[in-house]
Amino acid sequence: MIEALSPLDVDIRRRIKAAGPMPVAEFMALCLSDPQHGYYMTRDPLGTAGDFTTAPEVSQIFGELIGLWMAATWRQMGSPENVRIVELGPGRGTMLKDALRAVQVMPAFLAAAVVHLVEISPALQAAQERNLDGSSVPVFWHDRLEDVPGGPSIIVANEFFDALPVNQAVKQADGWHQRMVALDRNGDLFYCEADEALAGLDRLLPESVRNAEAGEIFEWRTDTVAMEIGRRIAREPGAALVIDYGHDESATGDTLQAVGRHAFADPLEAPGTIDLTAHVDFQALSQAAECMGARAYGPLEQAELLRRLGIEARAAKLRENADREQTQAIDAAVARLTGRGRTGMGALFKAIAFAHSSVGTPPGLDA
Repeated sequence: MIEALSPLDVDIRRRIKAAGPMPVAEFMALCLSDPQHGYYMTRDPLGTAGDFTTAPEVSQIFGELIGLWMAATWRQMGSPENVRIVELGPGRGTMLKDALRAVQVMPAFLAAAVVHLVEISPALQAAQERNLDGSSVPVFWHDRLEDVPGGPSIIVANEFFDALPVNQAVKQADGWHQRMVALDRNGDLFYCEADEALAGLDRLLPESVRNAEAGEIFEWRTDTVAMEIGRRIAREPGAALVIDYGHDESATGDTLQAVGRHAFADPLEAPGTIDLTAHVDFQALSQAAECMGARAYGPLEQAELLRRLGIEARAAKLRENADREQTQAIDAAVARLTGRGRTGMGALFKAIAFAHSSVGTPPGLDA
């Protein structure tokens, strides 16, 4: 039995028939953010009943440590009377909920904080509103970081940049050709390369990529969000913490992947019904923020950051009042957040921070 095409699949095929192959970045943007049928616009993808699980959903410890990081950063900023706590792509609001609970030990920080959430998904915004209902801290929602009012800011982003559309180009004898999504003779989606080489891309490539061999793929993002982060925190004292999975230095490789029901899937299959991501290039991210005046610190592995922020001490405190089953759950969560290998997030995920020159090295990012 042939399965019916998803509504977005039908629309994408119609667009390609009318205008020809579309760039991978355009395809990814439609799959995730199409107003009617985009993946993030129509569902809550998190948790065991969804498609994937993020660190805040693994354990409350993650959000608590991020909350303490924010409070310590606020002190390094000179404890401004009004500080914007900005989260990009807040998921269900779980991390922020745990963070705000942890910083109740610092009432002066809570009194100064105003939360601004940058979220485009109606489904996830509803979940955030439920999770943060009753919070003593004012909460506002925005579609873009640019819409958040100016002023001293602490910005956090966990698994946000990996979901931003990624461009791909394939090296050929005459240069780099943009990778596209097209229709084959049977009407199925497939990858192809644009006929003409991308003019000027060679001049923009990092040194590590310029000697790529034919057939290799290079990925890059338009780093407008990273540049906006750099601009905001360079203009007024502030800091940002980005945690995501990716590579320290720019390199070739196809990292575009799809996940559905906690299993890998074909990125071209059922557009709008599965999650698409690509690894974050932390070198490019750092350069984008630094070019706007911010200072970069890191990246370092998530496991190392969490150790420096006190994950073992916090886990030990939770074990004091835990029964055997709860203790096993705490140990499993710590292993997941800091472990290596297939199921561990500790090495694959990296952390990088950006700060105003007056703030100094953000907590946990010291050498």
